[in-house]
Amino acid sequence: MDKADGTETGADRKGRGRDGDRLDLENFFPYRLAILQLAVSKSISHLYSGRFGLSTYEWRAMAALGSHEPMSASQVCDNTNLDKVQVSRAINGLIAAGLVRRLTDRDDRRRSSLRLTAKGTKVYRQIVPLAQAREAYLLSVFSDEERGQLERLMDKLYARASELQRQG
Repeated sequence: MDKADGTETGADRKGRGRDGDRLDLENFFPYRLAILQLAVSKSISHLYSGRFGLSTYEWRAMAALGSHEPMSASQVCDNTNLDKVQVSRAINGLIAAGLVRRLTDRDDRRRSSLRLTAKGTKVYRQIVPLAQAREAYLLSVFSDEERGQLERLMDKLYARASELQRQG
């Protein structure tokens, strides 16, 4: 709202139609963010899907394990923001491909930890520099200052979205 007369500014109207009752989808922030996320994800996914036969969820699980192993499946969920079903399918696919092994806890057979196999570590080490190069290319459109600003803005948006999630 304009502070002086109570009218909306262009920024206030962004994402809404003329009457305020229609969604201008192309300018609706959550939509634009989802489209950006999809474009970025697709620009990287062919690195691990075509050459290594991995799904997005399998790569995310591998990336988490490569950074923090050993992990439980629950920890993979927490680190990847994937749900239990997605992680279970990803882990089962990675185990079947010989990229991950599950080790059962001797003291509590209900607990297990996951680790990359030697083959999994080799694949992980091949993908990481490719993914990092793609990330660097995407971010090269920004100056160092803009990259720092982008990180701060993303952190603020994440905090606000987390707040909304807690509120329900």
